[in-house]
Amino acid sequence: MKKLLFICLVLLSTKGFSQSFLNRFEFGLKAGANYSNFTNTDFATDPLVGFHAGATVAFKITDNFLVQEEFLFSSQGAKIKGDANVFGNNDIKLYYISVPFLAKYRTNFGLYIEAGPQVGMKAKEEVKGLTFGEFAKKLDLAAAGGIGYQSPIGLGIGVRYIYGISKVGDFDIANIKTDFRSNVAQASIFYVF
Repeated sequence: MKKLLFICLVLLSTKGFSQSFLNRFEFGLKAGANYSNFTNTDFATDPLVGFHAGATVAFKITDNFLVQEEFLFSSQGAKIKGDANVFGNNDIKLYYISVPFLAKYRTNFGLYIEAGPQVGMKAKEEVKGLTFGEFAKKLDLAAAGGIGYQSPIGLGIGVRYIYGISKVGDFDIANIKTDFRSNVAQASIFYVF
């Protein structure tokens, strides 16, 4: 009888612990616009408008402090200015599967700040007239930081800046440096359920 009572207590406490553990997770969907450009280039560029969309998962360490990971499909790149350079007057569009890993502090009334590293794996690139192989490296490392607001029903908005750490270029053309970086400003809407 004592063993049966002990087993029942263990099962009840395990069930309560697992439910409270699962309640610490937040899942969501997000989408928005990107405004990206290359910095430190040998060729003139203008910003390019793109998009991002995907899923989020966060683990609440406390009621206000979370660790959030996202899985996003993101487009970025730049508009090349001038016909005199090797790229012509084209848009360079790079598509990444981006995975930011962010530390997030959210106040009790919904305002939040976030920061952390981001890894992007190149899924596709569109560079018209490219005859020398790949334009961009397969991996893009960056640092991300942002602010936003999440309402009590889970609907929210946010802005984020992503500063490129790794070099983008993966080509070898005389007189053109490949050590330029990608920088992206994002505006998002999201829903957490």
